Amino acid sequence: MATEPTYTREQLSGFEPRHATFVGIDSDGCVFDTMEIKQKQCFHGLIVSHWSLEPIEKYVRETAEFVNLYSTSRGTNRFLALRKVFDLLRERPEVRAAGVPIPPLRAMDEFIASGAALGNPALEQRVRETGNKELASLLEWSQAVNALIARTVKNIPPFKWVRESLERVRENSDAICVSQTPSEALVREWQEHDLVGYVSVIAGQELGTKTEHIRLASSGRYGSDRVLMIGDAPGDRKAADANGALFFPINPAKEEVSWERFYTEAYDRFLAGEYTGAYQQRVIAEFEALLPEQPPWQIS
Repeated sequence: MATEPTYTREQLSGFEPRHATFVGIDSDGCVFDTMEIKQKQCFHGLIVSHWSLEPIEKYVRETAEFVNLYSTSRGTNRFLALRKVFDLLRERPEVRAAGVPIPPLRAMDEFIASGAALGNPALEQRVRETGNKELASLLEWSQAVNALIARTVKNIPPFKWVRESLERVRENSDAICVSQTPSEALVREWQEHDLVGYVSVIAGQELGTKTEHIRLASSGRYGSDRVLMIGDAPGDRKAADANGALFFPINPAKEEVSWERFYTEAYDRFLAGEYTGAYQQRVIAEFEALLPEQPPWQIS
């Protein structure tokens, strides 16, 4: 079996432009229809079993689905998402009435606040340095998630119009994958469908945040309207905004229509310098209307 390629922050910071334009592309829920299966069959069940939340499983799953799939926090890093899920669960009257304690995870909060890359390698190092039992348990959960995803998420092809779009991008722009998924899973999924050759770097959570990925690869190398981020989550837009880049949304539940729009219309506008302004505002408004900020159980 061929060795999987590995990617480093040095590759991002030393990125050598070949074209005048740059495109960053998210993976889960954007290139591949993997968001639902990873969250519902892997993440959420392991939250329940790992922290013994079986008596409130219904509310755990409902809350986790809102946080990870159906809200403005869609696509966020797993540790940030877990914190938000637990924060929302503590506020739910049904959970308080059940008397099931939600763990505070204070050590995880400190890990998040430390500025470390929020992935398993940095967490493993923190566990070795501190011997903290809460972090060790958190790492055990995160590793179990990765293992279950590796066993479960297979043979899921890219959305229609993705390959055609990537072929056009490769011809006209420099491109990298920008994701908060662990690199091992990203490389495996992109290799499985022969997509690795369409991007120069596959950047996962171990290489930093999406904002950092775009900054390291594009800063000082392209014009102000020559950098575009493609993604399916508000965090993708925030990463673009933080770098002064443009954003094209892949709308949840309308992914194939979105990719067709990119292929037939939006990418041409980007190359021509006509994407910014009213056109970008319109596609972003459509995207934002799909993802609420407030949970439905809080709406009276």
